[in-house]
This record gives sequence, C-alpha cells and structure tokens, in this order.
Amino acid sequence: MARTRSSSSSTTWRYVNPAYYLKRPKRLALLFMAFVSVSFFVWDRQTLVREHEDELFKLKEELLQLQNQLEELKHDDNPVKKINVVKSKNLDDLPSDPIENERRQKVKDAMVHAWTSYEKYAWGHDELQPQSKNGVDSFGGLGATLIDSLDTLYIMGLDDEFQRAKEWVENSLDFNKNYDASVFETTIRVVGGLLSAYDLSGENVFLEKAKDIADRLLPAWDTPSGIPYNIINLVNGNPHNPGWTGGDSILADSGTEQLEFIALSQRTGDPKYQQKVENVIRELNNTFPADGLLPIYINPHKGTTSYSTITFGAMGDSFYEYLLKVWIQGNKTAAVKPYRVMWETSMKGLLTLVRRTEPSSYAYISEKIGSSLIDKMDELACFAPGMIALGSSGYGPDESSKFMSLAEELAWTCYNFYQSTPTKLAGENYFFHSGQDMSVGTSWNILRPETVESLFYLWRLTGNKTYQDWGWDIFQAFEKNSRVESGYVGLKDVNTGVKDNMMQSFFLAETLKYLYLLFSPPSVISLDEWVFNTEAHPLRIVTRVDQGEPSKQHTSNIRLRARREGRFGKP
Repeated sequence: MARTRSSSSSTTWRYVNPAYYLKRPKRLALLFMAFVSVSFFVWDRQTLVREHEDELFKLKEELLQLQNQLEELKHDDNPVKKINVVKSKNLDDLPSDPIENERRQKVKDAMVHAWTSYEKYAWGHDELQPQSKNGVDSFGGLGATLIDSLDTLYIMGLDDEFQRAKEWVENSLDFNKNYDASVFETTIRVVGGLLSAYDLSGENVFLEKAKDIADRLLPAWDTPSGIPYNIINLVNGNPHNPGWTGGDSILADSGTEQLEFIALSQRTGDPKYQQKVENVIRELNNTFPADGLLPIYINPHKGTTSYSTITFGAMGDSFYEYLLKVWIQGNKTAAVKPYRVMWETSMKGLLTLVRRTEPSSYAYISEKIGSSLIDKMDELACFAPGMIALGSSGYGPDESSKFMSLAEELAWTCYNFYQSTPTKLAGENYFFHSGQDMSVGTSWNILRPETVESLFYLWRLTGNKTYQDWGWDIFQAFEKNSRVESGYVGLKDVNTGVKDNMMQSFFLAETLKYLYLLFSPPSVISLDEWVFNTEAHPLRIVTRVDQGEPSKQHTSNIRLRARREGRFGKP
C-alpha cells in the first residue's frame, strides 16, 4: 500500500512539472488549448451575467415608471383623462414621394383657404355662405364647421388655428338651444368631431363637451323598441320623427351612432351611451333578413321595417358602414364578432344588387323596392368601395380577393361619375339604361367626399398610386370649379358649372381630410390604430373584451399609447 501511494504521488507531481511538457510539445499544445477554452468560457459567463444585470436594471426602471403611471390612473376619476400627446415630426420630414409632398401641400393650402374664410366671415356659425360672405346656422348654431374641422386642423399641423378653435369650444360652445336637432347629424358631426379632437390632442374640454351634447340626445332612444326617434329638442329633450317619414325612423339615422356612443362610454367609463346604441343593433338583429338588406324606414314602436327602398345610398348607407366599423373599433375580438357576421350577411345581399352597364361594363349598386331593382346609384353610395376594401381582409383568401376586385370595379365607376361631366365633378346620383353607360340624374354637386374616401382606402390597402392620381384629378376639378374668393362652393349643375352659395362643413371634415391623407405616409392616422366615423373623424381603436362594457385596461392604454407614439400613431 505504501508503494502504491508513493507511486501515485510521484505521478501527480510529474504532470504539474513544467519540464515534463517542455519535453513533450504535443501535450503542451493540448494543455494550452484547454486553458484558452476554459478562459473563454469563464469570460463569456461573466459577460452574460453583466448583460443580464443591465437588462434587469432597465426592466426595473420601466416597471417603476409603469407603477407610477398606474398610480396616477388609480387616482384619476376619468380612466382616459388626458392624452398627453407629443407633437409629431413635420410630415415633410417623413419619407415620401416628392409628388405626394407637393399634392399634400396643395390640399393643405386649400384647407387654409377654406378655414380662414370661415373664420373671417362665419366664425361660430354652422356653415359659411362664401358668395354672400356670411354665416348660417344649419344645425342650430352649434358651430358645426368649427367642430367638424378640429381634427383636420390638428392632423394638418395647423396648430394656431386649432388653438383658436379650441378656445371657442371652451368659452363659447353652448348646447342649451331651443332647437330640434337631427340626432344623426349632431352625433356624427358634433359628438364625433369632439371625441376625435380629444383622442388626437388629449384636451379634456372636448370630452366634457361631447358628454354634454350626448346627454341631451339620449332621450331619443326612449322608445318601446329602443329604435331612436331621429329628432330631439336640445333644451326640453322632446323627441319625434319627421312628418315626411309617416312617423317612422330612418335606417341610417338610427344605426349610425354606435361608433361615437361606444367611444364615449369607453372614454368616460359610463356604459349608458354604449347600452343605448347597442340595443338598436340587437333589436334589428332579432329579425335580420337572410340577405342582410333592410328598408330605410323602421317603426320605432315595434322595431319592424316598413315597405320602403333598400339602398346603399341616402338613408341606408352608413348603417352598413357601422356594422363593419364597430367590429374594427373593438379590435375584431369575439365581443364584436356579431357586427362582422351581420355585415357579411349584408355583403351577400349587396352582391345581388350589383349590375354592370353596357357597353363599358361599369359595375354599380342598384336600389331595390319590393322585388324590383332600380338602376340608380347615389354618389353617396360611393363610400361602398372603401368599405368593401376595408372589410375584405376579414375573409378567407378567395372571398377576400373577390370583394377587393369588386371594390376596385366600383371605385372605377365612381371615378367616372366625375370624369363623365363637363366640369369633371360628379352629380348627386346617376341612372343606368340599356346600351347607355350612365347619365346624371340630380345634377348638383355639394362638395361630397365619398369617392375620395374610397380612393383613400384603396390606396392605403393596395399601394396602387393610380388611386392617388384619380384623387388628384378630383381635387383639381374642385379647385377649378368650386374655389372662390371666400372659400369653396358647390355647383347647382355639374353640366353648366353654375355655382351655389354654401361651403358644407363636411368639405373641411371629410373631403379635404381624405385628400390630405391620400397624399400622406400610411403612418399618419394608421388604419391599425384608428377607425373613421362616417364624418371622417378618426377614433382610436380600443379592444373590446366582453359584450357588456368596454375594457377599462385597454381604455387606459389609449393614454399610455399616445404618450409613446406621438401625434398620429407609431412612427
């Protein structure tokens, strides 16, 4: 045993003696390689530990910031109180085509001309009459053009003009008026305009005013069926329907408040607005037809439809639009899936209304009464190509391609509504006859936005610059025929070019905004972050997690997201 221990000790000492390796170079090389490998391993582990510690420190900092923000929200009566929005970069600093830059600036110049004319001659009134240089109160003196223009001014970076408008809202806007207001028009223009200004700027005055006017509109929904009356007095709250409908409510007027009132509930935390407008959809869904097409008149006592026209034009249009957009507004979750299901049902019905002209095969959406089709299409129905394109992505590949192709066909028809007249501006509606492509019916043009709206969506969704070129053609026609010394006017007749004396508020809210965005980078009011109401007022998308109430967590995130993303969305 002693010899064995002695031999083992001697062998061990030999391996640590440098002389042993100097006589054996191969073993020296192996030892060196082993040493280097161990050194690299230890160094790499230390580096990883240091990097891990750095990451942990950064995460702790971010967690502390989020905890502080959460504490602010916990002590905040309003879960989406003020969106502390950071000013965006100048759009000219964003990468884009020089032609787009030039066109966008021309549209901005047009907005400045329209706005300064309104500010000079009609400040605080609903609309400007440019020829006579005076204001008129078409909507009860609620400052419709001013409120309709807030988000357009903000998006275009017209900050001084926006601030003056904000001061008027804060100090002079008064809804206590003995006026019978259209629930529909007041909702899409005033409630929508104020909420959009709030979502963009974070100024709480806009939310407070939106709540004020919405509260005055709410009694309109107090009917046996929940289908609202379409007119209400802003002082005494007495609602009724217009006499010319035979006491019925109008489809579009009753089904185009959902975006605004759901958004108001999300931003105030009060579910009453959302409950009122969603009851309407539930009531209509109870008897929703297999083709998804509803006549334009509905009995507010029974909730049943009356024998009347089916159309994607006047008095029907935006009902179908909002079925799709509430689904988008709720971030396409299961909570809002019923809206998508109803919309897809209506799109099956729309396909039965699509016909084509001879000889040029223009696709158009006909109207229907009873079982008879009417070969007529309103310019108002030219919102449909954009709507169809926007909704096409929710289908499988084959259906999506089919509906996108239809959207492009219909947009071509709507563009030719403009190109087919001497002024290159579209009439109010068109008729189609065998062997004749299209002819103007009602021949006025009141600066409507629907065609450029669809061109905007198609450009955003396809990237095809042809739609920008078509929009530019339409803008140039407005510049040539509608621009006057003190604003913009419509035409009494698109064939003769005779001018009227009204600058519609939606020209600033919709037509110029969509044209501006048509020539702006897609990150400006990204369709992933915003949904437009039917008056082109963008509202932030907020995820819906259940069918009863909006998610307070996601509602709070509106504020946090705005802090991170700047004025319009992700850079």
